[in-house]
Parts: sequence; C-alpha cells; structure tokens
Amino acid sequence: MLCAGKKSYFAAAVCIMTVTSMLAVCYLKLQRLSHQPKVIQEGRRCRGKISISTITALEGNKTFIISPYFDDRESKITRLIGIVHHEDVKQLYCWFCCQANGKIYVSKAKIDVHSDRFGFPYGAADIVCLEPKNCDPTHVSIHQSPYGNIDQLPRFEIKNRKPETFSVDFTVCISAMFGNYNNVLQFIQSMEMYKILGVQKVVIYKNNCSHLMEKVLKFYVEEGTVEIIPWPINSHLRVSSEWHFMQDGTHIGYYGQITALNDCIYRNMERSKFVVLNDADEIILPLKHPDWKTMMNSLQKQNPGTSVFLFENHIFPETISSRMFNISSWNTVPGVNILQHVYREPDRKDVINPRKMIVDPRKVIQTSVHSVLRAYGKSVNVPMDVALIYHCRKALQGNLPRESLIRDTTLWRYNSSLIMNVNKVLSQTMLQTQN
Repeated sequence: MLCAGKKSYFAAAVCIMTVTSMLAVCYLKLQRLSHQPKVIQEGRRCRGKISISTITALEGNKTFIISPYFDDRESKITRLIGIVHHEDVKQLYCWFCCQANGKIYVSKAKIDVHSDRFGFPYGAADIVCLEPKNCDPTHVSIHQSPYGNIDQLPRFEIKNRKPETFSVDFTVCISAMFGNYNNVLQFIQSMEMYKILGVQKVVIYKNNCSHLMEKVLKFYVEEGTVEIIPWPINSHLRVSSEWHFMQDGTHIGYYGQITALNDCIYRNMERSKFVVLNDADEIILPLKHPDWKTMMNSLQKQNPGTSVFLFENHIFPETISSRMFNISSWNTVPGVNILQHVYREPDRKDVINPRKMIVDPRKVIQTSVHSVLRAYGKSVNVPMDVALIYHCRKALQGNLPRESLIRDTTLWRYNSSLIMNVNKVLSQTMLQTQN
C-alpha cells in the first residue's frame, strides 16, 4: 500500500508539472500574440508631426521619449530609449504607419524599466515593440491606448534602420554636462588626450555650461570632433545632482545620466567600433600600449567573446600639485591643469574602486554607469598594470598627506604632444594670453 501510495503521489506530481508547463507555454504564446502588431486602419497617410526634440513628453508627463532604434539582434523590434515613472506607467502602444501599403499597425509595448534606478521614482526604460512583418516602418508614435487618432501623436524617426560601415573606431560618450560647467582647461586637455589615444568622436549630452565653455564646444563641433545632444531634462523633471534618492522630492538622479548613456550606445551602434563611457574628467590611460587601438586589439585577442572591458578608477586629487608644467599662459584659463596632478590616492580598505567601460555597442542591451546590465558576451575587468582611469577631481581621502599618495607620472608620457595641442586650441579659440 505504501508503495502504491508513493506511485500515486509521483503520478500526481508529474501531472501537476505537466499541466503547469502547458499553462506556462500557453501564457507565453498569448503574451506574444498580444504583442503582435495589428492593423487598425487602412488607406491612411502618415500625418503626425515629427518630433525633433531630444526629450519628448507624452500626454500625462509620466513617459518621456528620447529616441527609437531598430534592433534585429533577436527579433525585428523597435526599441525606444525613454524615461518612465516606475509605478504609474503600465501600458503603452507603438503605432507604426507603413507608407508602402497605407496601413497603420499597433503593437503593445513591453516596458522594461532598468534595474539601476537608485530609488528615484523615474528611471531609464526600454519601450520595446514588435514591428510589422511586411513593412519596415521609418517612424513610430507612442500612445497609452491602441485606439485614437495617429494624426494627433508625435512621430519619431526610427534610427539604425540601415546598417552602416563604421566611420570611427572610438566614440566617447559624456553625460551629462550640467551645473554651468566651466572646467575649461581640463576639458580641453581631456579632449586632446582622447584624440592622442585614438578617439575620433565625442558625444556630449549638454544640459548647460558657461559662456566660455560654449566657445570651446563650438570650436570642437566645427572641427568635427564633438557632437552635442541637447539635454534639457530639468525642463521636464526635478533632477538631482546626486546618484541616489535623497527623499527630497526629486524625480531622477544625476540629470538622467543613465538614460543618456543608453541612448549614446544605440546612437553610435552602427557607426563606431567601440563606445567609451566615461566623464570629462576621466581618461583611460594605457600603461603597456601607446594608444587605445593597440590596447583593445591586445585585450580582444586575450579575451575572446568579451564585449565589455571595465577599467579601474583612480583619484588624482586636484588639491595636490607638482611644480612641473606650471605653464603661465594657461593660468588665465579657468579649470584644472592635469599635468600638475600626478599623485593618486591609495586603495581604501574594503572599498572597491568603481569602473568605467569600453564596450562593443552592438553587444550591449542595457547599461548602467559602472557596469552593463544586459549584454551579449562577457565582461572583463582590465588589470591595473594594463590601464587605469586617470580621474583628476576633488579628493576622496582629503586627510591624507602627500607622503601617503602614490606618485604616478604615466600622463607625462604624452606631455609634449598634449602641451602643443592644447596651446593650438587655446590660440584658435583666443583663450590663451600671449606672453
């Protein structure tokens, strides 16, 4: 009897597991069917007004669209980079207008709020919609309902629709420039170091900066190095200059930095071999190689299948100076002279140094600031004897005497080229005082 009882329990368990599996499969099929594009109108022309703003608020001001991107890495989808309220936004629909056949399709969106929200009510989100199989839509509209008039909805151009050949090897993404930014000298030095190391493009999500900084940005835009993405996020949300929620009524952290970084990756997915995610006061300094291209070739050979390379951040306090490279003609330019700051803080006990990244943008799905959240391929921590991040800023260990700091003159390997290039920029922007 006991044996028979055990058999009965086993059969019941198998039956329950089978039914559960079948229900799960049915649920997933229904979910996918519910997200399939459906024709709701025919014989219409696409008339909605095309949005040209970087940040577009939808009706209700709980959803903000940055830009949609075509993504066929798993299936044929439109992925919109946006910002949403993590609790209040539960349902959105993509409206596709197919010019070729005059049909309007509606797809239910999957709303994927990124996990690194740091307690703020608003966070970066992927709004993902399956595209119609029989057309390649060039524009999409977003609405809270599958019903309505598409003519009343803003239309967004779907980027990355056509694959491109890489126009550059390295693109640096800087987000976001805010707080009336005026660290002019260090910015120019960072830009010139990037170029020495092999960068062809720098994308800056600009909230605001000083008049003098605007002059420098204009120079680099005209040179073709810098691309400015307007970032008026404080026109839509109460922003915090902190990365974590302080219970102070703000909506989103650090001027929406994470959203900008994700947009920058997708924006450069088809045109840049690598994307570098760091701030304007950070430089990835190679120790074993002369430039980034040589370094990345070596790292890729040593780490096949890796799509994310993480570099350790080290603080070089701007309060501790060397007497070397005190260039008098630079003294009238506001900002820090990084050549004078070659003492770095030692590692702190039980504190892990944050990292910044060089990534293959075609392999990244979602990123945070110091790591990727979702990607194809592996992430690798690059050893400090290969490269480190030179980060010249306010001290984190302000009480340490100079004797406790580590003298690190790696930056001086580039001093001749850097001084010459910075002088050229200062002269051409007429910021340099002639002796």
